Amino acid sequence: MKTMWQDILTAISLYLIIEGMIPFVGPGVFRKTVQRVAQMDDNGLRLTGLSVASVGIIMLYIVR
Repeated sequence: MKTMWQDILTAISLYLIIEGMIPFVGPGVFRKTVQRVAQMDDNGLRLTGLSVASVGIIMLYIVR
């Protein structure tokens, strides 16, 4: 029987795998993207974060 902690650790593990694959597969593109993000203003970063979180919530709702 799964516990809540197993689900949380599975989610964190998948996140780390995906985050690690991005710079491994395309380090040049990753570096340019990080530079662009560093130049964004606070409101742009907040809007991007809200958008990504919203998509994640919608996907989680659909899957679960």
